[in-house]
Amino acid sequence: MSDIGVAEIPVDEDERPLPPPEPPVRNALVDGPILRTLLWLAWPNVVALSAGTCVVIAETSYIGRLGVESLAAMALVFPFVILTMTMSGGAMGGGVSSAIARALGAGDKERASALAAHALLIGACFGLTFTLVMLVFGPALLEMLGGRGNVLTRAIGYVQIFFGGAVVPWLMNTLAAILRGTGNMKLPSLIVLNSAVCQIILGGILGLGLGPVPQFGMRGVAAGTLTAFSIGGAIMAWYIFSGRARVTPKLRGLRIQRGMFFDILKVGAVSCFSPLQSVLTITIFTHMLAQFGTEILAGYGIGARLEFMLTSIAFAVGIASVPMIGMAIGAERVARARRIAWTAGCVSFVSVGLVGTIIAIFPDLWVEIFTRDPGVRAASRQYLSTAAPMYAFIGLSISMYFSSQGAAKVLGPVFAQTARLVFVAAVGGWLSAHHATAANFFALAAASMVVLGTLSAASVLFTRWESKRSPAAEISPALSGAID
Repeated sequence: MSDIGVAEIPVDEDERPLPPPEPPVRNALVDGPILRTLLWLAWPNVVALSAGTCVVIAETSYIGRLGVESLAAMALVFPFVILTMTMSGGAMGGGVSSAIARALGAGDKERASALAAHALLIGACFGLTFTLVMLVFGPALLEMLGGRGNVLTRAIGYVQIFFGGAVVPWLMNTLAAILRGTGNMKLPSLIVLNSAVCQIILGGILGLGLGPVPQFGMRGVAAGTLTAFSIGGAIMAWYIFSGRARVTPKLRGLRIQRGMFFDILKVGAVSCFSPLQSVLTITIFTHMLAQFGTEILAGYGIGARLEFMLTSIAFAVGIASVPMIGMAIGAERVARARRIAWTAGCVSFVSVGLVGTIIAIFPDLWVEIFTRDPGVRAASRQYLSTAAPMYAFIGLSISMYFSSQGAAKVLGPVFAQTARLVFVAAVGGWLSAHHATAANFFALAAASMVVLGTLSAASVLFTRWESKRSPAAEISPALSGAID
């Protein structure tokens, strides 16, 4: 009896069915869990930015050994140095990272490489512009800020060296931004950490002198900083141009394209107004507090140092969100991009706010590190108890700023910074006219933080991130949520 069933069909060896294709490699920045990926990208930045805080402390220590005049000179040039670093790293660097991340998210590696080459040209041009402006107008600016005699001379000496090589920090931060745009956070953070160590060692040796090395003073401190940045920039350049990065800029035979410049500058150039306004706001507020004397001003300065340290956490989280949001926007996954933004905002708000609140309750944990003067301690306690819990809103604003860079929609957070500037100037002027107390000005500082954070979050909430070319940018939000 013959078997009954499906007859076997002979298959020729050459016609055997091929195995199913392997699934495409998943990109964690586009497909991975949002919170876990964000924290994984952020932790190297926290380490690197913490090293920057150590540099500030170390420089203050050995510049203090050069005398009070050198400390005063550093206070004069510090805003210009910070402006250079925040513009090249956070503002224009964010524009570079955003553009490259969006190109990679769209699967256009050639465009990402071309953007990287154009970014280096932008960095070089901005660096040379800073050199020209500070060498020509720097002495007059320093004199306007109150520099006189030996203080002015030492400040000018620092400016001549540091800003004579301003192209170095601009190119170093541009190279770091290129790597961050590809999702590589570890190497730039490691280089920043290495540069911080070199900066502390070289600045101390060249500034104070050691063995056969003479004491160069403020010029030596500036030279040590530039040397450390040059070493870090050279390592990143070697890594990128050797083809080890996801993008390789091709400078030889580069065809200049206005569209590439626009893609970077529409985020980076607009973002540059934010640190400018931030520095101006602090300058105005400091000028208003000066009427209450040295103790109040010093007390505020101690609180401001805590703000600087805590906001490095928000910077770390914000920088990590740029490539995640940029790639999601490039892949037309707008709903995921917004979830990343709000996740980063919550992490920054809670982490910064938690530490700020603890210090507000126990201010001596921070104040006693810097001073034993009773008047300064009392002013610091009063400022921290009022303003420190509101640092959470500064953290939120920084996170929203970087998230908007990733989406190439940065105008809202910049206008929020403008609103804070106007708020401080207007209310501060009214308080001055009505003979308000220092406590009233401390309350103004706290209120301005709430204004900045709230408006920055509102700008993200109400700004359209979808591309005009693709109104239905998110085809399947449910599927996107399932992947997350």
